[in-house]
Amino acid sequence: MAVKRGKNEPPKPIIVKKITVVAAGHHGGAWKVAYADFVTAMMAFFLLLWILGATTEKQRKGIADYFTPTLVKNKDASAGSGTGLLGGSSLVDADDYPHRAGQTGTKTLTIPRDATGGPKEGGSKVKRTMRAKEAVTKKLESTMRLRQLAKQVRLVDTTLGVRIDLVDDADFSMFRMGTTVLTPEAAELIGAIAEAVGPDAGQLTIRGHTDSLPYKADAQGNNWSLSAGRAETTRQALMRDGISEDRFKRIEGVADRELLIPDNPQDPRNRRISITLLD
Repeated sequence: MAVKRGKNEPPKPIIVKKITVVAAGHHGGAWKVAYADFVTAMMAFFLLLWILGATTEKQRKGIADYFTPTLVKNKDASAGSGTGLLGGSSLVDADDYPHRAGQTGTKTLTIPRDATGGPKEGGSKVKRTMRAKEAVTKKLESTMRLRQLAKQVRLVDTTLGVRIDLVDDADFSMFRMGTTVLTPEAAELIGAIAEAVGPDAGQLTIRGHTDSLPYKADAQGNNWSLSAGRAETTRQALMRDGISEDRFKRIEGVADRELLIPDNPQDPRNRRISITLLD
């Protein structure tokens, strides 16, 4: 039965109750964001490890320079990454970055004088490599005769150290043809190198290379034994010129498997001796 209301009686208020349901047992979706950030960070970390293992020091330097925007203006007129991502030059090239007085710098970082850090930090081992290159260059320029022979020498920076390549050509041969006997010019050249690297304490490796010209069918020997024999002859010559025996870490012959002129395996420049002064 409806209740009648007087004309002056106000309407009854309508009450709306709002109920918020809170799910129990978890913290919503915030953990998903944190987990995604963690997975992304781990992926970036493993990518970094892969880059460190799959690139050379020169390429890593180029990558580092690419991600250093604060040095872009300085690098425009400096040694370094050049115009390409992996166009960086040697670790020990001089730069023109601002350094404090009394310091010397490389493109990688500023090193106080007399630092003794490892090769990664640009310390004593890098300095030793620089000293070795300078000593060899200075010795080869010391006399007219050595300056003439210097065209047979190539100094190459490697991840192991400085490699000194003694290269044959059409007018010069380190060894008498098909033998392990040094020519007089080669003995003179090896003596100069021994004098240059003698004061250094670094260990040495020697690798012999040949061209692809085969031995005669009835000959006793092959390019493998020839390249190894020439490496051993070079080691003995260096010892006679003052290098101690305990400085030699390894000698090896690789025949014609590491050609300097791949397009012409019989090119005389493929015949060479590589002496590496290890870091």
